[in-house]
Amino acid sequence: MNAAQEVSIRTPEVPAPEAFTDAKLAVVRLQELYNTAVKFLSENFANALRHGQPDTRVRAYYPEIRLTTTTHAKMDSRLSFGHVAEPGVYATTVTRPDLFASYLEQQIGLLLASHGVPVIIGASSTEMPVHFAAANDPGLTVPHDGSMEFNLRDAFDVPDLSTTHDSIVNGSGFQYPDGAHPLAPFTAQRVDYSLARLAHYTATAPEHFQNHVLFTNYQFYVEEFESFARQMLADPDSGYTSFVSTGNVEISDAEAPVPMPAKLPQMPTYHLKRKNGAGITLVNIGVGPSNAKTATDHIAVLRPHAWLMVGHCAGLRNSQRLGDFVLAHAYLREDHVLDDDLPVWVPIPALAEIQIALETAVADVTKLEGYDLKRIMRTGTVATIDNRNWELREQAGPVQRLSQSRAIALDMESATIAANGFRFRVPYGTLLCVSDKPLHGELKLPGMASEFYKTQVAAHLMIGIRAMERLREMPLERIHSRKLRSFEETAFL
Repeated sequence: MNAAQEVSIRTPEVPAPEAFTDAKLAVVRLQELYNTAVKFLSENFANALRHGQPDTRVRAYYPEIRLTTTTHAKMDSRLSFGHVAEPGVYATTVTRPDLFASYLEQQIGLLLASHGVPVIIGASSTEMPVHFAAANDPGLTVPHDGSMEFNLRDAFDVPDLSTTHDSIVNGSGFQYPDGAHPLAPFTAQRVDYSLARLAHYTATAPEHFQNHVLFTNYQFYVEEFESFARQMLADPDSGYTSFVSTGNVEISDAEAPVPMPAKLPQMPTYHLKRKNGAGITLVNIGVGPSNAKTATDHIAVLRPHAWLMVGHCAGLRNSQRLGDFVLAHAYLREDHVLDDDLPVWVPIPALAEIQIALETAVADVTKLEGYDLKRIMRTGTVATIDNRNWELREQAGPVQRLSQSRAIALDMESATIAANGFRFRVPYGTLLCVSDKPLHGELKLPGMASEFYKTQVAAHLMIGIRAMERLREMPLERIHSRKLRSFEETAFL
């Protein structure tokens, strides 16, 4: 390309890469770099909307964290994170350092302690799409392609799916263009993509999400969750500070109204907030493995401390009764939505800390202990399928597989949520409630469901909440099991 053909590019002025040995100061620099890039892109884009295509290409870059080490870490063998596997160059691009400030401080601090060398903070070589920069300005919207007088791609960088992927968490050998190994499980573009999707699907801002996430598949749980939230807000000693409903309606007064939106989003989401994100988020994912995968694909970038499925299931054993609980310790995966990312031959292990928290919570809420818990709770394999009306097809094959797997319950979401937790290194668990027994003639009929919901939903939800509160008291390094880590892992959780 000769000089006449070269495209001039205008970029913001940013500090040169600098070494940091203080995690807090490193995050401050990340925020400065990010804010400079966002402001530059937003101002130039707003100007282009008013005056037309700029005379040069406008570009800004994500900030990055870079580590170079020539020795192996003196690591605490109990820790599954906080250090790189071997000497080399490691990097990660960063977005929204304001949202992830605590997470970044913690992860950078562990790196500094493990390796004794500084981290380098500077601008990366990864372009920031104008769409993601504009998302920081509520008054700025990127028009759809073709609605402007010039082609957006000719002047600004736009989201590129070729750089928005799960190659790192899927263990596909991802490296940055300069050969650096990944330092974190997601690139900045992947995180920005999911933050935008979360706001769309849940109708709540990513800032409201808490570190402990409950998934359910029925709206009845939402009503109970709001009732519990109001009780907590009325108690000044509860530690909970506010409740956020769909549409980012936030209340701190237990008596304040929460208007019902005219149209619910695909996955209505509610947040009972606590200082430092230590509260609880409830997501009604609805029915089906596709929704379960979508929700967990995007929530994973927030790096929650744990997520649990508390939904309804079909009981498969004659000895079970409607309203009994099922604590999953294994999964029969016939949901198919993750087959390309996580082969079905990969076992999804039960995590001891999660299992204990759930079983203890069942005992706390039901007032049953030890052997008496078997009256209302079974522990075993949960089968997850992708066909809600599987009973209407020829049954010999499915029933034989369910029997051979020793499955005790069947649903459409639990294995997907657990498998994606395993894939994304997010501690997971499942406690289900038996709402029908199709193999034994007890179908989910309106009258039965009404009585069942009245007596069981509140107790079931409270068990999930109590389990999360118990996990909240544990150090993160204890919750994050080494079972979730592969041979070569990113240093950041």
